[in-house]
Amino acid sequence: MRLAILGGGGFRVPLVHRTLVDDARRGVPGRCDELVLYDTDPGRLRVISAILDEQAAAVPDAPVVRIASDLDDAVRGADFVFSAIRVGGTAGRVRDERIPLGEGVLGQETVGAGGVLYGLRTTPVAVHIAERVAALAPEAWVINFTNPAGMVTEAMSAVLGDRVIGICDSPVGLVRRAAKAVGADPDEVEYDYIGLNHLGWLRSLTLDGRELLPGLLADEQALNTLEEGRLFGPWWLRTLGALPNEYLHYYYFRRETLAATRAAAETRGEFLAQQQGRFFEEAAGAPPGRVRELWERARLHREETYLADGRAASGGWERDTCDLEGGGYDQVALALMRAVSGDTGVRLILNVRNGGTVPALDADAVIETVCEVSAKGAAPLSCAPVRPDQLGLMLQLKAVERGTIDAALHGNRSAAARALALHPLVDSPAVARRILEQAGY
Repeated sequence: MRLAILGGGGFRVPLVHRTLVDDARRGVPGRCDELVLYDTDPGRLRVISAILDEQAAAVPDAPVVRIASDLDDAVRGADFVFSAIRVGGTAGRVRDERIPLGEGVLGQETVGAGGVLYGLRTTPVAVHIAERVAALAPEAWVINFTNPAGMVTEAMSAVLGDRVIGICDSPVGLVRRAAKAVGADPDEVEYDYIGLNHLGWLRSLTLDGRELLPGLLADEQALNTLEEGRLFGPWWLRTLGALPNEYLHYYYFRRETLAATRAAAETRGEFLAQQQGRFFEEAAGAPPGRVRELWERARLHREETYLADGRAASGGWERDTCDLEGGGYDQVALALMRAVSGDTGVRLILNVRNGGTVPALDADAVIETVCEVSAKGAAPLSCAPVRPDQLGLMLQLKAVERGTIDAALHGNRSAAARALALHPLVDSPAVARRILEQAGY
């Protein structure tokens, strides 16, 4: 099986490769035997390749790693294409976050004005990738992790249909933590999760037909063992009657998170730009055998500081050791690949076209929900009706996503202004206009 990773110089690529090497070590049937990397930054790609070499040492059946010369070379003949690109690099993210903050609104990579700006820049590139895959590897499955993941997956699906599936590590982390909080094996529970990417809710958690979520919500001590319990607070979680995705903190606690973000010495994008810049510079001159150690140290620091603004706004607390492992999106991606290639019927939370799952949304609107995965792809399962407060946010954000896609692909400036002005974290046409002008739209 051949896997192509677009954004092959990305910092988290070694996590995917580590799982592939473990598959080889254990002799997993149908495992990946060729990994093709493509990136527009050759310096980063050389560093990541060195890490992969260290990880594969002494594993004779580890996947062969090949560096592609261009996009077409990368996707041609691939069975799976993993898209994890960052258009504009970390410098683009810094601008996406700083410009809105200067106007008094949240600027985050995928949420609020920052997410809209990132989507405007990224969507045309993602659609071009979809077109090249359709032309050169029409039987390939595209796994999209490029943010904003739901928006980008929907844009790509206009070309690839159901052969593009979006992934995110937030929902799987939420389910894992909730299961552990009630003393259940995360691999044994069933769950109901619905929403959009970075805007979803865990509404049911069952084991052997027994509902566990109400008991968890009533147990303040158990809730405080959860990142979400500390982030949102037990009172608010009981009021919601569900466990929200961590990114909903930006919506439910907008004032507190904005204040914490503005008070911070640097934005998340600025932190990553500096940290990754130092890492890649140091790693480029490191002796053989030392690069992986440097990467692991930088990775741990990155995980420790994840969602620092939300944690600061909710009282300040450290992440649990078990949440610093970094085994999230890579595990979802590989589980999805195994399920498709092995026709296993595994259930995963994925970003797919709605069909009739949420009747208020169009059939081709991409949602994030529980799917059953087989050789035919990912089919969303039916779910309980979406509560009005949840549906209201979903409808508003879906309108933002679609306006951003329209603006990005067709140069529709009115659509861009409408998407940004009507975003619940912006809600001002005057602010939206100034942000777009400063960003060059």
